Formats: sequence, structure tokens, C-alpha cells
Amino acid sequence: MTKLSYVWSLAFVLGLIAAYIGERIVGAGSARGILTGLGVLLVLVTLTGRVVRMARSSGDRRRIERYLLVFQFLGLFALILYFVQSDLWLRVASKMLNESSPKLAVVLSALWPVLMTTSILPTLLVEISYAGMVFAPRVEAARIQDAALTGLGLSGALVLAFCAVYVATERDVTWDLSYFRTTRPGQASRRIVQTLTEPVEVSLFFPPANEVRQEVSDYFQDLARGSTQLSVHAYDQALDPAKARELGVSGNGAVVFSKGSRRETLFLGTDFERARSQLRTLDQDVQKKLLAIGQARRALYFTTGHGERGERTTPTDQRTPITAFRDLLTSQNYELRNLGAAEGLASDVPSDAAAVLVIGPTRDFLPEENAALGRYLDRGGRVWIALDPEARLEFKILLANLGIKFVPTVLANDAAFIRRTGQLSDRSFIGTVSFSSHPSVTSLSQLGGRAFFALLEAGYLEELKDRSGLTVDFTIHAHPATWNDLNGNYQLDGAEKRKSWELAAAIQKTRPGSNKPSENGRVIIVADSDALSDLLFENPGNMYFALDGLKWLIGEEAIVGQVSSEADVPIEHTRKKDVLWFYSTIFLAPALVLAIGFVATRRRSARNASPMGTAAREVR
Repeated sequence: MTKLSYVWSLAFVLGLIAAYIGERIVGAGSARGILTGLGVLLVLVTLTGRVVRMARSSGDRRRIERYLLVFQFLGLFALILYFVQSDLWLRVASKMLNESSPKLAVVLSALWPVLMTTSILPTLLVEISYAGMVFAPRVEAARIQDAALTGLGLSGALVLAFCAVYVATERDVTWDLSYFRTTRPGQASRRIVQTLTEPVEVSLFFPPANEVRQEVSDYFQDLARGSTQLSVHAYDQALDPAKARELGVSGNGAVVFSKGSRRETLFLGTDFERARSQLRTLDQDVQKKLLAIGQARRALYFTTGHGERGERTTPTDQRTPITAFRDLLTSQNYELRNLGAAEGLASDVPSDAAAVLVIGPTRDFLPEENAALGRYLDRGGRVWIALDPEARLEFKILLANLGIKFVPTVLANDAAFIRRTGQLSDRSFIGTVSFSSHPSVTSLSQLGGRAFFALLEAGYLEELKDRSGLTVDFTIHAHPATWNDLNGNYQLDGAEKRKSWELAAAIQKTRPGSNKPSENGRVIIVADSDALSDLLFENPGNMYFALDGLKWLIGEEAIVGQVSSEADVPIEHTRKKDVLWFYSTIFLAPALVLAIGFVATRRRSARNASPMGTAAREVR
């Protein structure tokens, strides 16, 4: 009887498959009737055979036959439910079930595949287990029961998987679990709005109930709060075509800043997923547009002809360029121009110069050029000077009458440095979070340890005794563990000493015959032009220094402040953190695993050695 059991089950499954092919694949014609009829006949025959087998069996075999009979009845019931909700129901009723009882039809259409699965899978697993007992003197009913329960569990898992896929397909809902937040108005943007002297209108062109519109609207409503010069209005390009034509907008997704006849447009789009990256840096983009429309474009002159850093490397100068720094100045509504002997630096600085920038010269200036820069400062000019120790020049004439001396000795640090190559030379790649309260480092002071200022092979500054008519503020100080590496071996030895060396200074030079501080000459000196290079300018601290320093230099310290950004920043490890991670992964993690294993083993040994453990082993 055991040998013949699987034959009846196989015939039962074949009957279900034949009925399925006839109904769901063929679906019409005589072939449908033949396959469906043959399938139903096989199901009924095998069901009858299973009843006879159960009647002739006894003991555990009768119990197993009962299991198989129940599963086959489930298959028959599934067939009946299918026929009730199919077009065959018209043979016994006037209309199909989905017309007379649509809800019941939906329930049955979902229920019959569930019952069919619950019939076939347990039957197959029971027969596989049953076949293994073909030569056994007695069958193991418990083993058959486990196979049946396993089949039911698999059926339930399969049904759950299909239900989850169906629901996910029908309900097209997504969850984005990544961090996202639209940036909020930063200090700099708020101060720009507060200093507006003429009305500025912000026009938001978005369709109603749009996610991007909601995020942008919240930002501008917050920015305009407390301002009488900034007004915000929302439009729909399709519903307000006249306003759209007036502002030059051809579609939704645009933010237009207008003041009189001047306009600046920021396009974000209406698709939230595509606009996410721009929404993270919205405050930066808005600040650029406000500066562009709120004030006249002014000229910044970069000196040339003395080996200064440029926008790109050259065969004679392989230092990292300052492209990002120049791009930042352009975004702040400045026009960048060159100024060398050919452009008239030997005679005088142009009268329209908002500031002159001397970035990384490797050769001294001509006496006539130094004299021109001196006259420019005497009449209230503004100069930014960034020097490098690699040139081995002190630029004494350039810095004459500024009360500052530049020392071209590279600084090094073995405690607070940035790992770059893993060599000793990394000790010259230093960072600091020590800043003064001067307006040129406002953001750095407020951020404290959250933003550091990075330098690569920096020199240092010293104060001279003769400072008549000068106000000197050292704004950035090196880490106390920094030393002057006199012999260039990146190790502390000899006459070298650790000290908080001065890295940057802000200087005011009193203008002769003027009592207004705003008319005084201003100078910023940095002991490393690498701080403004593309290599280091991605560091937020260096960018804040450039922004705040330039605004103070130009006389716009009223709009100095942090720029908000929700953009992701790279995670950087200090040397101490690297050491911690190294020892944790090499020693701590394996030691923890061994300790857990040791404790577990000891507890098991103690349990086995106890009288109860001995008794348990004897019982087994």
C-alpha cells in the first residue's frame, strides 16, 4: 500500500494541472472541455481511491491516509470555488457571480489559489516522506506529521509572498528612508535681506499641491519674516500666463527674483526627486541671486606676473590652482580681472578696484608695483595677501608699513594633522580650530570645533614693533603642538619649538586725513596660499574663511554669517580615530568573541558537572 500511495497523489496533481491548463491556458473550444473534464475526472477518481485506501488501512497508516485525504479534499474544494467564480457558473445561474455578487467573486478568486497551494505542497512533502518508509516494518506517523506541517508552512509563506507583491504592485507607494531636509535660511542670507534698501519681489512658479513648492515656500516665508523689503508671491504658470510672460518664465518650477527691471531666475523643477540635491543647497543659491540683484557688480583684481596661483596649472607652476576660490568670488557677484605691469600696476591700482588679491607669488614685486599698492592702501584700498614658504621669500617690501613679518619656515604638527599619504610629510598638512573674535572669522568662531581651517606647508606671521597707524588682529592661530620645522625633517628637534604660531592677520591702516573707520585701508594676510587652493577649498572651514574674510575686506561685514547647507559632507578621521579603529578591529573584536565563547563554555561545563546535569545524561 505504501508503494502505491504516491501514484494516487501524482494522478491527483496531474488532474489539477489538466484542469488548470484547460481553464486558464486553453480557455475555449473543445480542447478546454476535454482537458478540464479529464482533470476533474482524475481528481474524483483519485479522491475515491484515497477513501478506499483509508478504509482498508489501520493504525498509523490510516492516520497518514487521512492526512492525504484531507489535502485532496482541499484541492477539490479549490476547484469548486474556481468554477463558481468562473464563466462555467452560467451553466447553473442566469449571470456570472462577478455581476450578481462582485465582492464574493473577488474573495473566491483570491481564495481558490490559496487552497490549491495548501493542497498540493503538503501532499508532495508527505508522499516524499512516506516513500522513504517503503521497506520499514512500521511507519513513523510523527515524521509524516512534520512533513505535513512543513508543507503547510511553505504554503503560508508562498501565499504571504504573493500577497505582499500584489499589494506593493497595486499600491504604488515608496518610502525614502535616507536623510533629507531642505536647507533653512542662514545668517548670511538673513542679513542680506535685512540690508536691502529697495523692494525685492520673489515669484514662485509651481503648480498647486506640489512638494517642491511647499519646501520652497516654507524657506522664503521664513526668509522674508521681519523684512519690509522682501515680498514673496506664489503663481502657477498655467493659471497666471500674463505674470509668467512679464517675468520671462515659460514653465513651472522657477523662482524669479526681481527688483525694478532687473531679474534673476533660479530653476528647481517640479519633480521632487530631481530637485532634492538643489533643495539641500537652496540657501547658497538664494544668497547668490540676492547678491546679484541687490548690489552692483564690483571688480576684484588678481595680481599677475609674479608667479601667482592661477585658474590652472602650468608647465612652470604645478601647484594646485585656485579655480574654486575664483568661482566662489564670481558667484558673490564680483567681476574678476587681472592686474600686472601690463595692466598698469606699475603706475597705479585702478580706481574701480573693490580689492586687490595677491595669491601665492613666487617672485618679489617691482619697486613701482609696491609703491602703487602702498598708495592704494593709503587712500583706503583693500588688499588680500596669501603667501607661501616654498618661495623662500619674506616679501619685506610688499609687507612694509603693515606691521607684519612673514617667516617662510614650514610648520609641522604630529598631533593635529590631516592624513594624506601616510608619510611623515603629512605632518605639514595641519589644521586648527583656534580663531579670534574678529569679523573676518565670524563663522569659524561660531562653529568652533565643528569647522577647522586646513593648511598645507604653511609659514607663519610675526608682529613688528613699528605699528603706527595700524591695527593688527591675528585671527587664526596654530594648534599648540605645532612647531617650526627648521630642517624640514618633519620631526621636533634642535632649536625647534612648539607654539600657537600666527597663521592669519587682519589689518586696518588709518587713512590720512579721515576720521571714518569705514574709509581706512584693510588687509588680510594668510601664511599659506594653499588654504585657498582647490585641494583644500572643499573644506567648509576654508570656504567660510574666504567668504567672511572677503566681506570684511570689502566692508560688508554686516552680511557676514554662515551659509546653511544640508548637503552630505565626507567623514574624515583624525589620526587618533584611525588608531582607535585599527586596534578595535584587530584586537578588541576578536577578544570580545573569545570572551563570549569562554563564558559560554564555562557555563556549559559547570552545568554538566552539576548533579542535575549528571542525572540528565543518565536519563538520556
